[in-house]
Amino acid sequence: MQSRLAGVALQLAALATFVAMDTIIKLMTASFAVPQVMWARFLFGFLTVALALRLATGHFPWRSRAPGAQTARSLILAACNWLFTTALVHIPLADATAVGFASPLFTVALAALWLREKVGWRRWVGVAIGLVGVLVLLRPPFLFAGEPVHWAMLLPLGTAALFAIYQILTRKLAAVDDPRTTILHTSFAATIVTSAALPFDWTWPSAGGWGALVLLGILGGAGHGLLVMAFARAPASLLAPMSYTQMIWAVLAGVLVFSDVPDAITIAGMVVIAGGGVLVALPDRKRDPAG
Repeated sequence: MQSRLAGVALQLAALATFVAMDTIIKLMTASFAVPQVMWARFLFGFLTVALALRLATGHFPWRSRAPGAQTARSLILAACNWLFTTALVHIPLADATAVGFASPLFTVALAALWLREKVGWRRWVGVAIGLVGVLVLLRPPFLFAGEPVHWAMLLPLGTAALFAIYQILTRKLAAVDDPRTTILHTSFAATIVTSAALPFDWTWPSAGGWGALVLLGILGGAGHGLLVMAFARAPASLLAPMSYTQMIWAVLAGVLVFSDVPDAITIAGMVVIAGGGVLVALPDRKRDPAG
């Protein structure tokens, strides 16, 4: 029981860490171009993880049996971050976070189609409910009158779809590489790609700016480290539904830092997405052979 409680605490800490990182990203995009913010997030995140692994294991578990898949996974994560960071330039943090939570719904569909995993009817119902919540957040004109939603709301939806592919690749690599190798490779290719874009749009940071950019990477690396420790102490079926508490932190950060108060339709969409996500996250019941 204590191990499970520790896992829950670590999971909640990881989610709060990610929201803190996203909040700083939104603040930094007012002064720096998106590629520069992404570069800092990946470079300093990679250095944080590499240092932590070096201290913990005494070496760098770098060698991969599937370097191509590791590279693709890292580049997909870079694309996810580019879409999400661009969205934060235009829309509130809570809105972007909520739409991004469509990712587990896409992951279930891809797992069924790509990995041939068996998905029960309850999870398919959860996928359908979650997609209805996304539709509410996007506010299509044929359902909602008034001012149309900002076009940038589509960007976190793209993030969700790409992150689902990222998750599937993570599952496939788990059968090939040591998890520490996958963690180390997560930001490597993304760092190279974002570094290549720097000469085209670079703003020299102040001392405080450098501190914030470094903090982005530390928060990203720490958040993923907390997640790894959480899943080592508690089952995924217990931790996965708690991911939706991240929307609560995002709403609080939006209100306190940016004075973005979500309206009733946004809150309703969040609740529907979370409800569908919980149905997706809970394990399917096994049939009793004697029944």
